[in-house]
Amino acid sequence: MRTCVTPEKRFVFSIHKPSYSVTNLRSRTRLEKLGMTGDDSPVLNHRNYPVGSVEVPDADWIYEIANPFPFRGTTYIGKAWADRSAEDPSRIKLAEPPPVSLHGCFNEQRIDPEVIAALPRPLLLGLATTSTDPDDLVLVARKCCRFTFSADGQPTGLQYEDSGGHRALIDDFDLFEAVANNPHLPDVYKIAMVVRPGAQGGSEIVGDYHAAESTHVYEYLRRNSYIGGGHYAANMADDAIRYQIDALTPNDLAGLRHLYYQRSFTRLAGALDISIPEPPLTKKDLEIMRQKIQEHPELDRANIDATLWGWNFGFDFSSSGYRLHASHQQIHQQYAMIPSAVGAYNDGSSDSAGACRSFSAGDMIDEVIHAYHTAHQSSFFNDYYQATVDNKRMDGRTDREQRLVVWEDDRVILFVPKAQTSQWELQVMTRPDRNGRFVGNILEADTDVRHSLDTAILAAQRALSGRGAEMVTTIEYSKRFSSTRNDQPLIYCFMPKLPFSPGAFSETQLRFINGHFPEDFAAACRGGLALDSK
Repeated sequence: MRTCVTPEKRFVFSIHKPSYSVTNLRSRTRLEKLGMTGDDSPVLNHRNYPVGSVEVPDADWIYEIANPFPFRGTTYIGKAWADRSAEDPSRIKLAEPPPVSLHGCFNEQRIDPEVIAALPRPLLLGLATTSTDPDDLVLVARKCCRFTFSADGQPTGLQYEDSGGHRALIDDFDLFEAVANNPHLPDVYKIAMVVRPGAQGGSEIVGDYHAAESTHVYEYLRRNSYIGGGHYAANMADDAIRYQIDALTPNDLAGLRHLYYQRSFTRLAGALDISIPEPPLTKKDLEIMRQKIQEHPELDRANIDATLWGWNFGFDFSSSGYRLHASHQQIHQQYAMIPSAVGAYNDGSSDSAGACRSFSAGDMIDEVIHAYHTAHQSSFFNDYYQATVDNKRMDGRTDREQRLVVWEDDRVILFVPKAQTSQWELQVMTRPDRNGRFVGNILEADTDVRHSLDTAILAAQRALSGRGAEMVTTIEYSKRFSSTRNDQPLIYCFMPKLPFSPGAFSETQLRFINGHFPEDFAAACRGGLALDSK
């Protein structure tokens, strides 16, 4: 079985120690001058044209680590690259983007900044995503759509078509999204363009959450989604605008997650004829409802068997016209529920040929557990969890950090997986109880576990934001409600996109290239969280 986890509760990996000879098959040589040095000596390309075979007696070592979950491929770590990070884990960080102001540049050159509106579209796209000057962004916003204004010149909303429909007059939708997602655009423009309820369309608000004075979250229904039966989005509201993780509070995260728990539990309760309290539902209401659902003798009657939860944080759009991440940076999370089975059909027939089990990402975890037990007669997650908490470095060094765990409490751990997919991947996993049983889905998670999960999710995003990550995709691997196994934990994977690792042929083959040891990234994340807590 292809996994780095072993029944000895340790990780196993390979080390490539290349030493080889390359037969020279070149048929032509073209020696040329590449340029000059500072003392006017020529620089030639002769080293590109060796004579005879090429000997590589001692190339850099490469660590190969199969992902604990076989369906997620394999990670490769270049030793020379990783050794540099081992000496100073704090270097595993992106540089903060520099301030950008075209207004400032034009003013210095005595050019009218209004010329910004006449820039070619690729330059406008670049400015929309990178400028830190609100004046730049206001001009771009006014270029891409049509506003209504108050007497003092502040935007009050958008203009709409005259035909009686509800289509906003947006002249360049890509540019509209790019500038609306820039945190430096004044809030009054963000509200008019994308944040105010209804600005993004007619999706109904079917839930909300209020806590303290500054936390306000709306739950939107997305009727016609690729997820059948109801797809929901929890968005921060127009009086609680959050574009960056530093602005997100524990209350905000609790509100986003509360709506997820609330919608999941009420859908199950409704399907099982369990009474639903009058809104707003409290944590205690959710816990009572959760227990009634768990104890229901006919849970399968609901024909709902799993949850789906995800979070695309961050946005970017290249000046060449490629969307790089997400659709809207206003912090939001998405969730739905997966039916037990869906009708099956053959060759376009309108008559059902039976039923197929709906896909749930957690099923792949279940398959790993089963295959591992078949191969080793051992519990995969018992071995994986112990290997993670007892981790030792791959490079054999004892003078550097050994731990993979970034944050933990009695119920969950936040850790760096031994084989990271995205270069800075983090994971949250529920811990086994004293009987070795894991909480495998939110229906098994009581109030304390749900609080721990929420805390760990926010800690993960803060740790990644502290390293400079601006785009992070997070997914949930959950156990089916109908599963009787107690050895499958609930897992969340946080996968940042990095500017120097966009994903190409290697990643398409599930080969993930890394430049640091996981222990050093864990140390860097712990250091960032320690600074946050002060």
